[in-house]
Amino acid sequence: MKKAILQLETLACPTCMQKIEGAIKSVTGVDNESVKVLFNASKAKVNFDASMTNINEIVKAVQAIGYDVLKASEK
Repeated sequence: MKKAILQLETLACPTCMQKIEGAIKSVTGVDNESVKVLFNASKAKVNFDASMTNINEIVKAVQAIGYDVLKASEK
């Protein structure tokens, strides 16, 4: 498992947080239990199986629902 940390645009409301969480969870290979969107920090943390997906797919899922990812890193 790899861990991704996404720095998001400033989140306006808790609903934004829920939408982003849902988008990330929809990506095949993401460990749904690990998905955490931090409202105050405007960050998302997620574990994923690198043999099934990659950080770019996770970023695309967030961008597809209209949110900007300012920075993405993986460990």
